Amino acid sequence: MEKKKAAVPLVCHGHSRPVVDLFYSPVTPDGYFLISASKDSNPMLRNGETGDWIGTFEGHKGAVWSCCLDTNALRAASGSADFSAKVWDALTGDELHSFEHKHIVRACAFSKDTHLLLTGGMEKILRVYDLNKPDVAPKELDKSPGSVRTVAWLHNDQTILSSCTDTGGVRLWDVRSEKIVQTLETKGPVTSAEVSQDGRFITTADGSSVKFWDANHFGLVKSYDMSFIVESASLEPKSGSKFIAGGEDMWVHVFDFLTGEEITCNKGHHGPVHCVRFAPGGESYASGSEDGTIRIWQLSPPNVDAEEAVDTNGKPKAGAEEIACKIEGFHIAKEEKAGE
Repeated sequence: MEKKKAAVPLVCHGHSRPVVDLFYSPVTPDGYFLISASKDSNPMLRNGETGDWIGTFEGHKGAVWSCCLDTNALRAASGSADFSAKVWDALTGDELHSFEHKHIVRACAFSKDTHLLLTGGMEKILRVYDLNKPDVAPKELDKSPGSVRTVAWLHNDQTILSSCTDTGGVRLWDVRSEKIVQTLETKGPVTSAEVSQDGRFITTADGSSVKFWDANHFGLVKSYDMSFIVESASLEPKSGSKFIAGGEDMWVHVFDFLTGEEITCNKGHHGPVHCVRFAPGGESYASGSEDGTIRIWQLSPPNVDAEEAVDTNGKPKAGAEEIACKIEGFHIAKEEKAGE
């Protein structure tokens, strides 16, 4: 019972190499899900609330750098060093499509309407695949100034966001004209770019800086300098009052959005933290590290009993029927689609 100050995370084992990307689905009728990308070439799907393993997507022949789920968590996508991006059935684990590239794929993202898949990587080309016509050649946006590190959609799939591995700034592309319409200037390369759940903010990490941008007018809202090199940052999705950051110091930090003051510092990883993401309800957040583990931390008030916050049986937060939906290692989802 001496654990009052120390946060006890759920520790998710399974990857044999560093975890380099994490992505939470929105809340669906079956709960919400967490997918992870790792250099071990096997993206993994988990229950986002409990961290329980649901399944592994097998088929890549190289490190997987990026992963995502569509709005309904019915399909997953992954970008890999094997020069391919793959789309998977998130219920069965089956490979649906494999899109070949000419170099490493570093980033991928489903459009909000789930019909399109955006990819980017070492080729310096953004590609948009129509998943309703997977055999048709993708639309290509080829004016990226460097190899692509991150991609995202915003403005109801009218705008694409991208950042580069070797040059600073975030570029915003108009999907119709296929041109860069705005650049958000940063000193260093942007290693993490996240569009907030309500579409109002873009959260970026570059060097030792975390920045928040107005996603509609593109002005800089807040910029905070950290005492460590930041690899990833995420804004709490419900109130927007906190943000998290992780990087080379191996810790997962929680900050006050308005003041930049550190609220909590979570220790536990044994290697640099490559990715941090808030769960869709903002009650917890996940970190992925060089040490090959994912840790899920509760953003709970200090008086919450530590044991209750980390109950791996899901008793405090998850209904029994949700856990029972896991059969043979894969989630059997209900037929209806998510309302969101």
